[in-house]
Amino acid sequence: MAYSELFLKKNEDRRLRQGHLWIFSNEVDVQRSPLTNFTVGEIVTVKDSGGQALGLAYINPNMLICARLLSRKPNANIGENFFKQRVERALYLRERLFDRPYYRLIFAESDGLPGLVVDRFGDVLSVQISTQGMEQQKSVLIKVLSEVLQPKAIWLKNDSAQRQVEALSSESELAFGEIPKQLLIEENGLQFVTDITQGQKTGWFYDHRMSRGQLAKWTQGLKVLDLFSYAGAWGMPAAVNAESVVCVDSSATALEWAAESARMNKLDHKMQFVKSDVFDFLKQMRDDNQRFDAIVLDPPALINRKKDFKTGFEAYRRLNQMALQILNVGGMLVSASCSHHLSRENLHEILRASSRHVDRDLLIIGTGGQGPDHPVHPAIPETDYLKTFFCSVSSRG
Repeated sequence: MAYSELFLKKNEDRRLRQGHLWIFSNEVDVQRSPLTNFTVGEIVTVKDSGGQALGLAYINPNMLICARLLSRKPNANIGENFFKQRVERALYLRERLFDRPYYRLIFAESDGLPGLVVDRFGDVLSVQISTQGMEQQKSVLIKVLSEVLQPKAIWLKNDSAQRQVEALSSESELAFGEIPKQLLIEENGLQFVTDITQGQKTGWFYDHRMSRGQLAKWTQGLKVLDLFSYAGAWGMPAAVNAESVVCVDSSATALEWAAESARMNKLDHKMQFVKSDVFDFLKQMRDDNQRFDAIVLDPPALINRKKDFKTGFEAYRRLNQMALQILNVGGMLVSASCSHHLSRENLHEILRASSRHVDRDLLIIGTGGQGPDHPVHPAIPETDYLKTFFCSVSSRG
């Protein structure tokens, strides 16, 4: 099939040749291929300045990231079989890694499907399409996901901020089937209640799975504080061995899910759920001289854009400093960030400076990142977003 041609300026093919999938509008030779000539979402053949084909991409001429590569084969047919092969490849990897069907099935660029995220909740799928190009393929994607996985329901979670940027509808919808009244997932040997129709992102955060399992092994007999707890994914496994766990979140609904999960797993006698702004809660605990043996600090992304870096960095600094102030000597701080724009080195520096400020010695005893169902593409740094530090904190010697 013949596609329209998108030409790049001289030397602007380097990043693509190194493995990245994005094309920025300022990299396009608009003299040879004016962006106004393309329709939103169409498939184009990407060519370097010498006319050599680099692959096929979908395009949105109105965006800074104006095209995203789908295939490096210029003669590929971007149709049902193409998407089926990509989904089957992603499924094969996940089924090797997990023995139960609860994971991120499609992680956008890492799985060769930029603009698409699919989380699997047993026989229910939560789908996030974030670009115009992938939206054009929606009916094909639903058909392929239905055939390959045979789910009972597919929910289109359309409330992401990126959809608004791409001028897409933000109204979520049921593609087909019926979602159970109570949706259960399994993680780290426990069952959790969630709601993909109301929950944040796709309804669950699978990415910290491995780190949450690690923490559970280190909480024997401890008083644990889980900040930004959402539905209890950190707090619940910690409670298995801990003396007590306090979960703090601003969402009453998420805390209701967490409380129901605690009852289901017979851990409710160890757990307390507090609806509060985390900054206010930390200040109150400090003023009341309350202390904990282990604190989990896993906030939502506080730096969504580069221009928000200064404000977000300060928020991360304040949170970590305040958490250290209510941590018992000899305690453990688990500090995490899902902000791509806050590097691992940035968070490392925040921990160093915060511990100095409150006159504590801090040792990093472990690190973590996203689980294997969120694979990192080595040429796409944006896919490596999650960082976690496990810290042992003592008085200064």
